[in-house]
Order: sequence, then C-alpha cells, then structure tokens
Amino acid sequence: MNERETPIPNGRFLIFRAIVVLAFALLTAQLWRLQMVHGDDYRLEADRNRFRLVSVDAPRGVIYDRQGHILARNQPSFAVAIVPADLPSESEKEETVFARLSDLLGLPASSQSASAGGSPRAGIKELVDGGRAAPFSPVIIKTNVPRDVAFIIEEEHLELPGVQVQIEPIRQYPDGPLTAHILGYVGHIPKEEAEEYLSRGYHPNDRVGVAGAELIFEEWLRGVKGRKHIEVDVAGREVRTVGKSVLPQLGHNLILALDLELQRAAGAALRKGMEAVGSESGVVIAMNPQTGEMLAMVSLPSYDDNLFAGGISAEDYERLSNDPGRPLFNRAISGQYPVGSTFKIVPASAALEEKVVDRNTHIFAPGVIWVPNQYAPYDLDLAQPFYCWNENGHGSIDIIHAIAHSCDIFFYEVAGGFSGWYVPGGERIGPFHGLGIKRLAEYARLFGFGEPTSIDLTGEAVGLVGDDRWKRQILGESWVTGDTYNMAIGQGFLLATPLQLLNAVAAIANGGTLYRPQVLLEVRDAEAGVVRPFAPQVIRELPISAENLALVQEGMRGAVDWGTAYRARLEGVEVAGKTGTAEFFIDRDDDGQEDRDEDGHLPAHAWFTAFAPYQDPEIALVVFVDGGASKGPPEVLEGSQVAAPIAAEILRSYFGLPQPTPTPTPEADTQATEATGQEVNE
Repeated sequence: MNERETPIPNGRFLIFRAIVVLAFALLTAQLWRLQMVHGDDYRLEADRNRFRLVSVDAPRGVIYDRQGHILARNQPSFAVAIVPADLPSESEKEETVFARLSDLLGLPASSQSASAGGSPRAGIKELVDGGRAAPFSPVIIKTNVPRDVAFIIEEEHLELPGVQVQIEPIRQYPDGPLTAHILGYVGHIPKEEAEEYLSRGYHPNDRVGVAGAELIFEEWLRGVKGRKHIEVDVAGREVRTVGKSVLPQLGHNLILALDLELQRAAGAALRKGMEAVGSESGVVIAMNPQTGEMLAMVSLPSYDDNLFAGGISAEDYERLSNDPGRPLFNRAISGQYPVGSTFKIVPASAALEEKVVDRNTHIFAPGVIWVPNQYAPYDLDLAQPFYCWNENGHGSIDIIHAIAHSCDIFFYEVAGGFSGWYVPGGERIGPFHGLGIKRLAEYARLFGFGEPTSIDLTGEAVGLVGDDRWKRQILGESWVTGDTYNMAIGQGFLLATPLQLLNAVAAIANGGTLYRPQVLLEVRDAEAGVVRPFAPQVIRELPISAENLALVQEGMRGAVDWGTAYRARLEGVEVAGKTGTAEFFIDRDDDGQEDRDEDGHLPAHAWFTAFAPYQDPEIALVVFVDGGASKGPPEVLEGSQVAAPIAAEILRSYFGLPQPTPTPTPEADTQATEATGQEVNE
C-alpha cells in the first residue's frame, strides 16, 4: 500500500493564509512603529493628557484700616471653567455640553442665540474659542456661581467632559459704599491693557485691581502664583497630585491710614446734613495735618463695590453709568469747584508775608465799594460795585477780624488794591496797593492749588488758578481788577478739589509744611512683618513766616469762637475754621440765563474747613455740600449754616465728646450768617 499523499491546498486557502500572515506582519510592523519608533512621542502625548502642570492662585492681600478693622477680604466662591482640550471631539457632543451649561448658568450657548433677545454678548462657545490657543488652560465661563448650581455640575461631570467647578476667592468689601471710593474694586484684566499685564506674568483669567487702592497697590496685593503637577481622568478632572508642588506666596496686607469709625461718623453726618437742605451730593475729607495721613474720605452719592467683585452685570453697570448723581465719581479728589471764602487764608497769608498788611493794619470796609471804570475814572455812574456779604459792612477792621468775620471788602482790597469810592457819600478812598494777580496766583500755587497733590489714588483733578496769561490764552481777554477781587474770595477763575483745599488748610495748621496726602499707612507680609513703613512726604515748605501763619491761625480760631463759624464750636476742644459760600453758574432750564433764587442770588455751595485742637492739631477736615445737586431748584447753601454743623458733629465723634445741649440764639444767627456776595467781572 502506497503512502497517503498529502493533499495540495486549494487556491482559496492559500490566499486566506497569505492574508492572515500579512495581517500579522502589518500588526507587528505597526506595533514596532508605535512602540519602538514613535513610542516616546506617544508616551509623551499620553502623559501630557494625563499629567498637567497647573498654576495655583495666590490669595490677594487683605486691606485693614489703621485700627485693624477689615476693609477688604477674600471669600470663597464657585466658578465654572472649561478646558478646551477635554471637550468632546465631535461638534454635536460639544454643542450638547454648551447647551446644558447654558441652561444651568443662564448664559447663551453662542453669541447668535444671545443677539435674538436684545444686545449681543459673548456666548459659551465664543469664550471657549478664545482660549483654544492654550487648550489645557481652563477658560472661566462664569464666576460667583450659586452653590446648588455648582453641585449639579459636579454631579453631572460624566456628561460634561471638560467642565470644571473651581473654588476661587472673590473680593468682599464689608462696608461697601462707605469705602468704595477709597478701595475701588477688582475685575478682569481690561482689554486695552491685556498685553501689558500678560507680559508681567498674569493669566488671562486673573482678576486685577481696576480702581482705587486695589489698582494703585496691585503689585503689593497680588502675591505670587504657585504650581502643582496633577493627574487627570478622561473627563479632565483632577485625580491626584504627583511630584512636588510650589506653594503660592500670599499677597501682602495693606494697612490704610483710614479711620473706619471716623469714616462712618463722617458719612452719617454728611448724609444727615445733605438731607436737611435737599442736597444730593457732598464731600467730607480729613487728614492728619502733621503727616498727610488720610483719615477719612466720603463722597456722596457712592456705589457698592461688591457689585464688581464677582463680575458686575450689564444691567447694574449701565444703571451706575447712567445715574445722574454720578456715584462712580469721587468728588473728594476729582470734583473741581469754586471754594468761596475758605480760600481767604491764601491772600491773608500772602498779604502778611509780602507786607501789604500787618497785624495792626486796618482797612475801612463798608457794605459796598465802587471800582472806577478805567476809561472814565471819575464817573461814579460807570463804576463797578463790589459787595460784602454783610450789607452794613464791617467798618474799620484788621486781618484777624477780617478772617473771623469773612469780610469780603477787606480781601478785595488786600488782593486787588483800591482807589475808588464807597457809598453812601461817594467819597473817594485810596489809593491802597494790594498784592496783584501775579503774587496772588503765585501764593495760591504754593499752597497747592492748580496742581495735583499726588495722592495715592487715581483720577485726581488739577483744578485752576487763573492769571493774566491764562485769561489771554484761553479767553483772549485782559485781566482786570474785578478778576482779582473775585479770586480773593474764592470765586471767578479759581477751581479746586476738596483735597487741594484740605491740603492748604493742613499747611496752615502745621505751621507751613505742605505734605503729600497718603492713603497707605503700611504694607505687611502674612506674618505681620512691616514690609513698607509709613514715611511723611513733604511737597514743599511754604515761604511764610511762623509769625504770619500764626496770625492766620488766630483769625481761624476767631471764626469759630466769635465769627461766622460759631456753629463749629465744641466744649472741651478748641477748633479753628473758615466758612465758605461759593456761588456758581447753572442754567437748568436752558434759557441762556443763570439761575437765581427769588432774592436774586446765584446758587451757592456750602464749605467749611477746620483743624483741631488749635494748639496741637491732629485732624484737619473739609466739608462740602453741593448747592446744585438737588431735585428742586439750585440752592443758596451757606457754609456757616450747612457745612459748619456737619463738621462739628464729625469732630465731636472724633474726640469722643457728648452731644451739645445749648442752641444758637437768633441774634447770633443774624450776626454770624455768611450770605453770598455778588460775583461780577469788570
């Protein structure tokens, strides 16, 4: 029997076997390529998806007042972010994630869906697209997310790949509107400054100081970010920390010169005084005249800076921006106003130093003087009248009594000279040679008017000190004696901020040193070590002798003891002060005519400035109540009646004095009331 012959495979089997061999060969080659040729690359890519280096935000520094009260702190809040690299690759699934987040967060899924109901705003898709250049960096979609919404997103994390719930600190301002103009607020990096911030190591999602102390002291407050290596799951959620982490460095804490209790007392007294006269805006600002430390700064109306902490809504921002009261406007450093008779301390100081007058000089002060027309100097009918607030005049008066009684005629002549007539007899007086505008403007600038104080806040206005050159350049007109007269009593071509006036008064109080006002007292680290101590900064020493400044101080003390500012008198503390009633132009009915009251007076702001104690001043303050900021017609608000009592209440609180029991007599009211003079340019 022959051996069994081995069957020869048919063609189909051979082809199948070849295919199997080829498939295994291809698999082997692919495995070789994946593991041996590109193994390191793919391993790196896998690790990049699985392991990430993420930054850890540094808590922002806390802000305190000088007594240790917290003014700004951090509180935890939920934020929702999306990591673009962890989103589903299919566009349909990605849109499903966006749609679900839109329902939960109340945000449009895309800008197209937002534009249908009104003004367009960026949707979730556009926010994510803006961050795809850095696909592993979280893109913040919404901050200050409610707790229950954050929990829902966490529960649905498997259906929301790439979506993260983060706990981030947001700013909280316990006293809100009371300190808003000082502290400011934080917010997202402004678009126009994004490049500059990113070049300094900021992340696009970072929050930075946008206004006030938060902005000015950003470098101290921000801290230094930390970083950590983490492992994430397929949905991009953190599983564990791997390797060593670098802890964030906390931002430094700020100690402000602000006294919160004084700030509260000032705010309450100002609001009460404004309500009594129907005014809707005003300022109280106080400093230590020996150092320039800002003790209080109240500007009303104000706003709640907590609205900005978690990202202000478009509706709230529009409401604040369009509010006719301008609550975002810090009137203490940005408002420019005529300061009225409070300015008389400047021509008084200048006249004494320039020997225009001395302690014993007496000037006859009737209720009105007449300045001759330069083209008809002997025609009384063409002469220009200049009035004192006291229509009966003050008679023969020296500089101390002129300050105390706020005699307009005295300061007209001291500043601008006089060679005209007085009524009723029409007798000619003079000539009396005054300072002149050149010296008056020079001394005004020495006291800090017409230039910024360089306070450590943003938005400070410069003010205005006019002179002959300025008037020719701006108005194309010559300077006349009437311009000098008006400036001498704080009217005309003179505008100042409340802070500039306060700084000038502080220089009178301390004996002639003009300090730079400072909001910041100290910078401390997390261990309470002082990183930056306080140091007074001198702008200049006034070229005025101590003897002459002492005479001005004596006149201001007289104003409170027996002059126009008697309503600021305190039992137990000697106060020096100066009232001011500053007229201004306003035309609310747009008829081209200035508004006047029924007696023909222009509306006026109420001012009062003071320092105390008289012998060793530790506080100087300015009170301003706006006569044009009312719902009704503009008011004539007198400094002696409106602003001085506000200051008295604030000083009483500062020194811990009891509330007063006596009330002023009608006779005293009549004697001390400072009514408005008439501002007329020759």
